[in-house]
Amino acid sequence: MRLDLSSQIVLDRVPQRYYRPENEFELSVLTRYEKVPTHIFESAAEASVKIAKDIASKIKAKQTSKTPFVLGLPGGHSPQSIYQELVRLHKEEGLSFKNVIVFNIYEFYPLHQNNGNLNLLKDLLLDHIDIDPNNVHSPDGMVSKDQVLNHCRQYEQQIRQAGGLDYVLLGLGRSGNIGLNMAGSSMNSQTRLVLLDVQSKKEAVNTFGSLDKVPSSAITMGISTIMKAKEIALVAWGEDKSKSIVDVVEGPLSDSIPASCLQHHDNAQVIIDLNAAYGLTRINRPWLVTNCEWNNKLIRRAIVWLCQKLNKPILKLTNKDYQENGLEELLSIYESAYNVNIKIFNDLQHTITGWPGGKPDADDSNRPERAKPYPKRIIVFSPHPDDDVISMGGTFKRLVDQKHNVHVTYETSGNIAVGDEEVIRYVSLLEDVRSKYDPNNETMKKKYAEILKFLLHDKKEDDIDTPDVLFLKGHIRRQEATTADRYIGMDVKNVTFLDLPFYETGRIKKNPISVTDVEIVKKHLESIKPHEIFVAGDLADPHGTHKVCLDAILAAIDELKGADWLKECRIWMYRGAWQEWDIDYIEMAVPLSPEELRFKRNAILKHQSQMESAPFLGNDERLFWQRSEERNRATAEVYRQLGLASYEAIEAFVEYKPL
Repeated sequence: MRLDLSSQIVLDRVPQRYYRPENEFELSVLTRYEKVPTHIFESAAEASVKIAKDIASKIKAKQTSKTPFVLGLPGGHSPQSIYQELVRLHKEEGLSFKNVIVFNIYEFYPLHQNNGNLNLLKDLLLDHIDIDPNNVHSPDGMVSKDQVLNHCRQYEQQIRQAGGLDYVLLGLGRSGNIGLNMAGSSMNSQTRLVLLDVQSKKEAVNTFGSLDKVPSSAITMGISTIMKAKEIALVAWGEDKSKSIVDVVEGPLSDSIPASCLQHHDNAQVIIDLNAAYGLTRINRPWLVTNCEWNNKLIRRAIVWLCQKLNKPILKLTNKDYQENGLEELLSIYESAYNVNIKIFNDLQHTITGWPGGKPDADDSNRPERAKPYPKRIIVFSPHPDDDVISMGGTFKRLVDQKHNVHVTYETSGNIAVGDEEVIRYVSLLEDVRSKYDPNNETMKKKYAEILKFLLHDKKEDDIDTPDVLFLKGHIRRQEATTADRYIGMDVKNVTFLDLPFYETGRIKKNPISVTDVEIVKKHLESIKPHEIFVAGDLADPHGTHKVCLDAILAAIDELKGADWLKECRIWMYRGAWQEWDIDYIEMAVPLSPEELRFKRNAILKHQSQMESAPFLGNDERLFWQRSEERNRATAEVYRQLGLASYEAIEAFVEYKPL
């Protein structure tokens, strides 16, 4: 069973020779804008195996010479798959870590208990290998304030006494930071106490559970300390790191992008997956570095880029515009700018439809979705109980109004994203109702008192919610989702809550996707046999739930590939909660009027627990309805700037074709 198909979505638009050239000459041509050696892999999993094997070979080489291997390790999300592979190499292939000395790159400060970065490293790696505990060094997050400066000097001394760092593994922060060296860090900085900026605190939420629990400061190795390492590997996965990667690899050396210092290291490398590489010239604008394998999407991307660079609509581009911006190849293929312009204008025009389920009895040769069958059986999959209305609320409403048989399927309960105060409010209400209408029900009186006592008095900072509290939080979200569905006009008998097991840990950290999750989705698909499926392709969700849910659906579809009904089913991916599709991706654009956009906002507002008190708004501080509206308006504005019709807003979709 293939459980990581979402990582391959990008493959249909990036020829392999752009990221895996056949020889050194082609590599030098493709990478002429890149200032740090950069290795691109098709998936984070493939890259992680390669890095882990590289580290293992260096450990073994040091074992042969009977010398220690001094390794600097970070926390964060990016290295976790590398740590998993190192643990596997130890347990299954006998890799020993007895000669390894580990230095934790940073630790949060002040810590009140052992829940910081070192604890994370132990949980992911150190407790599962045969490393000598005396060989594990870390800044002390509990050191007294009057000893911090001296402690930092001692940490530098420990590194020197170990012979210096042989190899440093780094994750990349969204602001271009390495370790916790943030914008403005001096290139000469050593281990020191730093005040965390807002972005760094947000990235630490996974470690501490919520933003208010993240310490205000950290002790981090300095840039100078890191740069003295004999070898450095910087890793990054996913589209949300793509802009930072461009800044680091192709941008100028700047203290506003601390990781750009790697441009001046003799033995540094950047290792990324295709999604993180998306902004690099050789991936995103290959016409600037090589002859291209032109297809419709690449041509569209090139023309949109040219329009935005020159601030011109498509139909005003000239031969000279193409010639002066590296697009002469298109002129030779299509003979004139006019021919290319008309092709791309029509291509984009044909993405626009007010009939996302297909327009019955209409010519569908230039429409994104088929006219028949009508009405269609449609499943809208929603990872959390509000992603459907946040990301495609207008389209959802259209599908219902146009009389399709719409089913909405919520994959997770979303229970950890409900604040305790919501449960206190609802339980207090339930107790008021009980006392009036069922005053002798001692069982429920006792249960409500237990829940309120736990939430108001007994619950400690890191306590997991009780099963009763998790049940209530999940059902608060169920009722909000059902209310939004009624508002849209849904028949609520077509609303399904799968409560996939991977999510039900009661903590931010979820279990990996399993066969059980996939089988639940598979059974649901087989029960409906839809003609059209909508799924969340928004992989920038900071807690990874969207990706796991998408992988579960794609794995189920992969298992069902031989089914007759699936051969006639189209699968559309939506975005909106965390990011939006680039214009060259979009294959279906559903325009919304001002009234429809207001209706969508009202549907989102039915999810009251996810308004101001929602714990997981991510790196975007706007509320979900605000970010959704602004992204939908921005998509419409891009269409307008390209010379197409002007709409209030547009929801965008990309078709997924099973691999």
